[in-house]
Amino acid sequence: MKPKVLIFDSEAPFYARELSARLPQAEYLATNDPDEAVMMAPGAKVIIGLAPFIPVPAIAAATGLDWVQALTTGIDNLLTNPDLKGVALTNCSGIHGPQMSELAILSMMALARDFPAILANQNAGLWDRRKQSLLMGKTLCIIGLGAIAETLARVARPFGMQITGVSDGRAEVPGFDRIHRRADLPRAMAEADFTVVLVPYGPATHHIVGPEAIGAMKPGGYLVNLSRGGCVDEDALLAALTEGRIGGASLDVFAQEPLPKESPFWHAPRCIVTPHIGGFSDTYHEQALPVVEARMSEYLSGGVAALTNRLDRE
Repeated sequence: MKPKVLIFDSEAPFYARELSARLPQAEYLATNDPDEAVMMAPGAKVIIGLAPFIPVPAIAAATGLDWVQALTTGIDNLLTNPDLKGVALTNCSGIHGPQMSELAILSMMALARDFPAILANQNAGLWDRRKQSLLMGKTLCIIGLGAIAETLARVARPFGMQITGVSDGRAEVPGFDRIHRRADLPRAMAEADFTVVLVPYGPATHHIVGPEAIGAMKPGGYLVNLSRGGCVDEDALLAALTEGRIGGASLDVFAQEPLPKESPFWHAPRCIVTPHIGGFSDTYHEQALPVVEARMSEYLSGGVAALTNRLDRE
């Protein structure tokens, strides 16, 4: 009997069609309706979907589940779900470099050129020409040196930027001029015109960008957080923005999401807020498919034991 694979996503029909054509040894059920997902879940051996949006009742209903393939990098909610104890977990890390890098570049240019003010002038019908700051010759410091950081370095280099990084795990990375240890983070941020946070979130990186690091930034320095809200001490950052001690910030992630309407970040001076869109793209399903296909091929040939890059560890 073919193993049943439940795919929950807005692009579920795409995944089902492509996987059926390439790996017909499984039965693929596609839906983006939570209630329908619960109805389809009994008997499912595999669930595929964006980790935060996979319906919890569907997971509970899939009592014989072997494996969950997340279409995201983050799987925090899956790791803490008691119904997934003993279930294999894999993700789609390594595919987000292009979109995350483009948002980083967009954020840096918008901050440096004060693009929100330009848009406000357009709405007001105000012709206000001002000097425009360039990325060329500026120093970009990237905290966290994974695949996304390597892509960002390659994208930023043609703009004429100097690239530095912060990591305890890698001493040399192609495309980087200098690597700092985490203990030297304040010094690294003091040297930078732009700091982009890409480090994974965990106990070791909670508030890694804290009061000391923020206090070390140049008066015209900018902070871009594309990682997780918990990586930055939001109180310390808000104080620096409100008091005008740094150039500005562009924040795509927050400790509480969705960002509450009463959050002061919506109206903080020199602050750009985006709604956690860094990993999104209009071709995301095409980017994720090779990863999903590779893991599915492993599963069909050797079961859970054959899956590589598993994350379901203590």
